[in-house]
Order: sequence, then C-alpha cells, then structure tokens
Amino acid sequence: MTATGYQGATAESIRHHYDLSNDFFALWLDDSRTYTCALWDDGDPTDTLEKAQERKLDHLIEGARAPGADRVLDVGCGWGSLLDRLVNTHGVRHATGLTLSDNQAEWLRETGLPGTEVRVENWLDHQPEEPYDAIISIGAFEHFARTGLTRAERVCAYREFFDRCREWLPKGGRLALQTNIKGNNVRMDKQTVRDLLFIMDTIFPESEIPALSEVIEAGEKRFDMVRLRNDPDHYSRTCQEWLDRLRADRPRAVELAGEENVADYERYLSSTVSHFANRHLGLSRMILEAV
Repeated sequence: MTATGYQGATAESIRHHYDLSNDFFALWLDDSRTYTCALWDDGDPTDTLEKAQERKLDHLIEGARAPGADRVLDVGCGWGSLLDRLVNTHGVRHATGLTLSDNQAEWLRETGLPGTEVRVENWLDHQPEEPYDAIISIGAFEHFARTGLTRAERVCAYREFFDRCREWLPKGGRLALQTNIKGNNVRMDKQTVRDLLFIMDTIFPESEIPALSEVIEAGEKRFDMVRLRNDPDHYSRTCQEWLDRLRADRPRAVELAGEENVADYERYLSSTVSHFANRHLGLSRMILEAV
C-alpha cells in the first residue's frame, strides 16, 4: 500500500536510479558498495575510500548510540553496508533496512547477512512490532520531498518523517541523519545551472535537496540537535574518487550500463565535484535526540 499524502519521490523514480545495475555500481563504489559521502581524515592525503566509508558509518553508528543495541532501523539501506557494520562490528542484535530498490533488496537477501532484515518499503508504510533503540538514515532524506513543492510543503513532508522516527524511539533515543543540503553560494554560471538541472531531470528525478533550515525546523519539538557538521569538501573528494574509478574501468562500465548511461554518470559525478567544492551544495551529518 502506498501511504496517502506522500510528497516524496515515487518508488519508480528511486528505481530509475538505483536499479540501473548492481554490477555497474559495484564497479566504482568501494568494496562495501556504500553510495553516500565518506568521512575523510583531512590530515591524511593517503586515506582510502574504503577506510573513509567505514569511518563515516562508525561516526553515525556511535552518534546514534547504536553499538550493542537490540534493534536498529536503517532508512534507505542501499546495498547493506550499514547493516553489515551494525551487526558484525558493533554487536547490534537485529537491524532492519528499508529500501525502495528491488535490485538492492534482492542482492542483500542473497548475501544472507545474519541478524538483518531488508524490506522493500516506504518508511511511511513501515509498522514496527516494537520500538527501535536507534535509527540511522544516510542519503535518503533528499528523496523525501518532491521537486516543485513550496518550502512549507517540504517542511511538512520532513516533519512527517521526524514524527515517525519519534514514534519509533524511546525518549532519549537517537536518530543519526546524513543528507545533502542546499549550499549558501547561490551565484552560479550558466553551466552550473545546466548541470544541476541535468542531475534533477536525468539522475534523480522528482527529488529535491533540502535547505538545512528546513530540516532543523521540521525536527523541532520532536528532537534536540546534539551534533551537526557540514562536510561539502568530503563529498567533493568522494565524488572525485568515484569518477576516477568509473573512468579507470570505463569499457566494462559501458558493457554493464550502456554508453549513454556511463556518459550521464560521468557528467553527474564530475559536476557534483564542483558543486560541493564551490558550496552550491553542502553535506550535513546530524545527531538528533528524541525529546
């Protein structure tokens, strides 16, 4: 059943992107297939993507106070790197992952990761049997409001997410949230505008990146913000690493996804490197505590 009043990107739009090809994404992501911004060691120019992705997962897991928990929810679980890290590194007894991608869910189920459950389910349709000890969502929030909504409508859509999370957590329980946000540099040349519109139309249709103020407003009276960092340079570096890996194995990428798709992803990743570096986009990592 589809939740009534849902104002986010449709499942079809999500699958348009994430169901392109599991093998295509595996070609240029890190070994854990983590498709979100890494957390780099700024003082180490030799830091690897694999280590930076593990550091990001640990940062959010520890911020959510999830180590050793009985039940943790992952909203937008992707190919399961967070689920894996929760149960195999941080001693979580059961982790539930939500995704709208059939390809991701099928791949995850085939891995048979103990202590985890993956559901092809919108968070609005999720009805847990009992509360969670912690909730983590990485790179999914950008899909919770559809393109074309007013600010008030976006805040309303985001507030629904925070309402659900508050309902599923005990008082003092924590939500760790990582999301792209609109940057404060609104001065753009024509090519930047074209590239941003290309990403909205071709790569992530129907999705709208939130402003940080919208996220904070939506969570008021539900959660206290206990930690916040903005890491646009980290996402610029992550996208550059992905682009380099994609180009290094381009013939194989074309075999898996076709020339047009590969060219689209090269443009998407290349322009995104600049969007974060020039502060047209930001990357927020938030730790919120239920009140």
